[in-house]
Amino acid sequence: MPSPLLPVLLADAVLPEDPATRFIRLLTVFLLAMWVGFEVITKVPQRLHTPLTSGSNAISGITAVGAIVVAGAMATRLGTLLGLLAVVLAMINVVGGFVVTHRMLEMFNPKKK
Repeated sequence: MPSPLLPVLLADAVLPEDPATRFIRLLTVFLLAMWVGFEVITKVPQRLHTPLTSGSNAISGITAVGAIVVAGAMATRLGTLLGLLAVVLAMINVVGGFVVTHRMLEMFNPKKK
């Protein structure tokens, strides 16, 4: 015998969400993610910043691959344009991350005379 709560649970699942409520929910998640990210990054000791930067470069590489897939799908002109913009921005992020990591590692090398 089905549970008497099942229709109530299913009724809530199929109700359309108000656009304003959806925006507030997504904005809340975005702001919380920013706050948590800031708190995590500021608590990292200095000697761990280089490995953390290398790890974020790997994540940016994954973002670049996803952007290439979106740009290559050519479903719509807007999608292709946004995919191309995402590829450019992701590659700037990857290259910039590697430059910063390289400069940070140079600080640990002994100076040559």
